[in-house]
Amino acid sequence: MIMLFTVIGCCHYDRIANELLMMLRSDKKQKQEVFLQDPIGVDKEGNAITLLDVVCHDGESVIEQVDLKIQIKNLYHQMRNLKKRERTVLELRYGLLNGMEKTQREIAETLGISRSYVSRIEKKAIKKLSEEMR
Repeated sequence: MIMLFTVIGCCHYDRIANELLMMLRSDKKQKQEVFLQDPIGVDKEGNAITLLDVVCHDGESVIEQVDLKIQIKNLYHQMRNLKKRERTVLELRYGLLNGMEKTQREIAETLGISRSYVSRIEKKAIKKLSEEMR
């Protein structure tokens, strides 16, 4: 199994990413696994450079990216436990379905309820998710 994290948004890392990809492809015949701690070369001072040292994403470390993806997956899983209206309010409010966030007023008009009721539903749903995620 090869673990490959793509480099996105780091333009000066494009060349490194291509070299890494070529290296991983050539090593694929020899190895079954590639780890982020595997050395891939040395820097000017002779220090070993690992995959973890060169893979980036807008200043975030790979570990932070993976942790964020795990948290997001857990959050979506926990949203199944919400009531339908709570889930709908959060999906509309934060653009979870189509990326388009709506105001509480817009949600109130869509659902035919008051803006203050949308606010209460939103707070209650967030509190439930927060408690379940702990």
